[in-house]
Amino acid sequence: MKALFVAVQDHDSRCWAPVARLTRENGSYRFVYTEGARDLPGFTPFGRMTNLESQYISNELFPLFANRVLPKSRPEYRDYLNWLGLSAADHDALDELARTGGLRATDTIELIPYPEATADRCYVVYFFGRGLRHLAAENQARIGSLDVGERLHLLHDLQNPIDCMALMLRTGDPVSIVGYVPRYYAADWTRLIQLAGAEAVMVTVERVNQDAPMQYRLLCKLSAPWPAAFSPCKDGQYRPISTPTSPAPH
Repeated sequence: MKALFVAVQDHDSRCWAPVARLTRENGSYRFVYTEGARDLPGFTPFGRMTNLESQYISNELFPLFANRVLPKSRPEYRDYLNWLGLSAADHDALDELARTGGLRATDTIELIPYPEATADRCYVVYFFGRGLRHLAAENQARIGSLDVGERLHLLHDLQNPIDCMALMLRTGDPVSIVGYVPRYYAADWTRLIQLAGAEAVMVTVERVNQDAPMQYRLLCKLSAPWPAAFSPCKDGQYRPISTPTSPAPH
């Protein structure tokens, strides 16, 4: 089963909250709201999926998400897959959305992939470095000289006025800041470091896409042992509201 959480940004507080969960299993898509939808002030349900206590089943990807997948007919499609590090023959829509976050300039929705342990009990996540456009010119230039496989290090940005849990990405000596970790990983990865040890949590450069837009410029990979006491997305906001019975048609 593949799963993505849907996060929404509150207009006033600028805080993000997981409000729904999308899964794909046995060829069908299932959408349910999470407790975060109840906690987020003024949250409005999506489209025709108006009942927070129902679950919605479809054989096709719901329009809310299908509109965030790049059509194969687009001339940049092949380059786009290369930027994401995906194979044209071996990926689906949820793989694409997990890499891109489904981000669009027209709304404040982001898709969060739910990590699952690999067969050998490892935690592995691919992600794009964030905030690159806000870096100084010399830091942006350093991204262009990164090597595939080069190790990056996580650094807490404790005095960040927007997010005190923010994690920056830095190089080794000489130190250069080359981006930020997606905000939704910060709490889990901080706990992962505490449980597995800092040296066991490895962030490496997967791809540097010189010809890509900034949001697809630096693709990274985090890998670590999966500690027995570790459980991702533990916050109650991630908990589904509905039970696995009486799905609503879509």
